[in-house]
Amino acid sequence: MRFTLEHTDPGTRARAGLFETAHGPVRTPIFMPVGTVASVKGIHQKELREEIDPDIILGNTYHLFLRPGMEILEAAGGLHTFMGWDRAILTDSGGYQVYSLSANRKIKEEGVKFKSHIDGSLHVFTPERVMELQRSIGADIIMAFDECTPYPCEYDYAERSMHMTHRWLDRCIDHLKKAPPLYGYQQSFFPIVQGSVYPDLRKKSAEYIAGKDAVGNAIGGLSVGEPAEELYAMADAVCSILPEDKPRYLMGVGTPINILENIALGVDMFDCVMPTRNARNGMLFTSEGTINIKNRKWATDFTPLDPMGLTFADREYSKAYLRHLFAANEYLGKQIATLHNLGFYLWLVREARRRILDGTFGPWKDKMVRQMDKRL
Repeated sequence: MRFTLEHTDPGTRARAGLFETAHGPVRTPIFMPVGTVASVKGIHQKELREEIDPDIILGNTYHLFLRPGMEILEAAGGLHTFMGWDRAILTDSGGYQVYSLSANRKIKEEGVKFKSHIDGSLHVFTPERVMELQRSIGADIIMAFDECTPYPCEYDYAERSMHMTHRWLDRCIDHLKKAPPLYGYQQSFFPIVQGSVYPDLRKKSAEYIAGKDAVGNAIGGLSVGEPAEELYAMADAVCSILPEDKPRYLMGVGTPINILENIALGVDMFDCVMPTRNARNGMLFTSEGTINIKNRKWATDFTPLDPMGLTFADREYSKAYLRHLFAANEYLGKQIATLHNLGFYLWLVREARRRILDGTFGPWKDKMVRQMDKRL
């Protein structure tokens, strides 16, 4: 598994690259649709493959551990076979989900004890256990177990947490040497930079992570409520330190504008629930701006969802029809909106890649940011 840096935009730090995995190439920059429980919500794998066409999707270790469980996944031959997906998969380590269970978990040096959000049962995640779980799931890219700090966060807490994340990282690396892959192909391991919104901590963490010489590296602990300016400042600081010849993954980000601005800073990989979650609430991201399809103004608008016609949903359905489906509480409305949003996100990163390769990314990015900032 290797990463090839193909081109860097002359006016920004945006990069186009190719990351080879056991289940096919991942062309960067890339957005990974989130398939939390072995399913991208509201989308068939056939639609995902043929209409949205991502090189890679994301699964979640915490949720897959609880349901369906490792016994079933191992019996199926891993997550790819279980869900019928033959392209690359990345699994996060569950650190963010544990963070979100703040009222039902205890963090100690050994690991994290938490209650299941499903039935209240008690479980423990240690760095070693999480590596074993990700071996059982069989994703192409697996993440280190880390602590995601909240925002705002006191400096002393952020510093203690960062050092513990580094110690957990070393335990993850040691355990992977003792626990080989299960399904006959290699898995790439990404450490995670932490440090909240403190530049000196981010610098220390990025230097520590860079020193591990992993196949790729991730930036965690952002998109947790901090202002966009802080997000960009931290990503900028970290990207200036992480190796140029390794892919950089900014976890949990974000809006289309967030993605474009961070591509310009040198980030290669993104994931976020926003396109699917917002779609289910009637928010569409389009090339002309953001639409709340529930608004009455769309009731007699028979134009396509997006004039670019990115998916069959954009070509076959009008804004008026989609608004009607939401007003009638028809689930098809949520499916159409989800298909559109994911299609738009993947178009956005593919077009960014094309612009990086031909040297026009900077002006195009600035124009797209202005357009996508509009509420239609």
